[in-house]
Amino acid sequence: MDCWKGAICSSWIYPTLIICVNGFFSTMRPSESFLTPYLTGPDKNLTVEQVTNQVFPVWTYSYLALLVPVFLITDYVRYKPILLLQGISFIVTWLLLLFAQGLVAMQVMEFSYGMVTATEVAYYAYIYSVVSADRYQRVTSYCRSITLVAATLAAVLGQLLVSLADVSYFHLNAITLASASLAFVCSFLLPMPQKSMFFHRKGPSETLPQPDKAVAGLSSNTSLSCQADKDCAAADTGATPAQQAQQPEPQHHVLRVLVQLGKDLKDCYSSRKLLYWSLWWALATAGFNQVVNYIQVLWDFRAPSHSSAVYNGAVEAVATFLGSATSMAVGYIKVNWDLSGELALGIFSAMDAGSLFLMFFIDNIWACYAGYLAFKACYMLLITIATFQIAVNLSMERYALMFGFNNFIALVIQTILTIVVVDPNGLGLGISTQTLLNEVKQVDYHHFKMRSFKSMGGRKGKKAAQGLPFSYYTTTTKKTVLDFLHFSPHFPVSHLQQLLHVHSWNFPDQKHIHHYLHEMHKYQHGW
Repeated sequence: MDCWKGAICSSWIYPTLIICVNGFFSTMRPSESFLTPYLTGPDKNLTVEQVTNQVFPVWTYSYLALLVPVFLITDYVRYKPILLLQGISFIVTWLLLLFAQGLVAMQVMEFSYGMVTATEVAYYAYIYSVVSADRYQRVTSYCRSITLVAATLAAVLGQLLVSLADVSYFHLNAITLASASLAFVCSFLLPMPQKSMFFHRKGPSETLPQPDKAVAGLSSNTSLSCQADKDCAAADTGATPAQQAQQPEPQHHVLRVLVQLGKDLKDCYSSRKLLYWSLWWALATAGFNQVVNYIQVLWDFRAPSHSSAVYNGAVEAVATFLGSATSMAVGYIKVNWDLSGELALGIFSAMDAGSLFLMFFIDNIWACYAGYLAFKACYMLLITIATFQIAVNLSMERYALMFGFNNFIALVIQTILTIVVVDPNGLGLGISTQTLLNEVKQVDYHHFKMRSFKSMGGRKGKKAAQGLPFSYYTTTTKKTVLDFLHFSPHFPVSHLQQLLHVHSWNFPDQKHIHHYLHEMHKYQHGW
């Protein structure tokens, strides 16, 4: 029995199968496409402003704070414990989504989800520690393909359950919790790796490969891969007494590894080509993460979920499929990316920008969906090209290091964007002046219009303000209405009263709002 178990665990098939099953269930989240409607619906009863400005930013901050320590600890503890931590974080996240109430509870939920995303590095890094280098390409394709399939199936399943079976968002989250629990069980079945990329390299010297050039040649990749194979074969042989005597103290070893990582980063970024592609990677990833994080808010703004059909799942399924297709197409297109890569970068980046403008300046929800599909497809195409351009001449260790550092820079940029644009505790640019992806155009347009009404004055201003249809004001937010009251006394009292009734808004200071009503009555009677 022990011999059979040892043979199974030593084979590359068993860990690959288990990690793929883990990836499938951890990505099978049918409720994820409907997160914003769930949070703003009767289950959680949060406002769009609370979700946008106070809940979603917590994920960005927690992801940034956890990424670097988790990246290093993942390698130090050899991956499996971090996969278990990810499973626990998944379960905690969806337990909070299901049963917790209130703004603070949802912020804790976002912090827990930040732990989930920070620990995703263990999913892809684990498999490289238990298979030989000649199977890296095959197992990578398996691991990535299964997550794309799971994401597509989850989005389709969620849409079908919502549209055809009238399943509530609460039960969608219950299905996601069950899937996350299965992924957690799979993590226990994974064999414990005997080596890792940085801290547990098996060999006589136990050192990281010394950098020879800023960008290593293909021949050096081969030698490093062969060395990794030898390391893998020698994983169970142990060290001789002489080697054990030469091994440094654990704290000295950790410090030495960190110093070597810093030198490797410096050498990699000394290559102008790698620096340019890495800079684009960081900027594009920051923008992509920000769009994905707030796109549901924009959709809900264009077509409110409480009064319109929601097709978030179908759109995410198509977007994932298009992203997978464009990524796969890169491998079959016979193009010299060294010559044409920057041209493709410019063209498709412009298309990405155009799709964002389409979503901003066209109010139609279907145009918004189409813009998102184009945006995600172009991003996946470009990020695949960038990944290839960065990884083609790097060893696995250096690629993993640059991947982690580029993601860290992307998160720093995303955090700055969140503080400036979204977070009310940052520079104070609230939702009434600039909110990412959902009210940039609308709020600025409204403010400009109301300021112009104020500048008109007299009967002309009254006629212009009261001539606007009530539907014009129903697209605004509570905070925007308060700004209107500051800008102009011509805001129709009847419209404000209807807004209070339609939206059931609970203003923090009812006396404050009644004061404005009284003042507006005085202005109108004076006309």
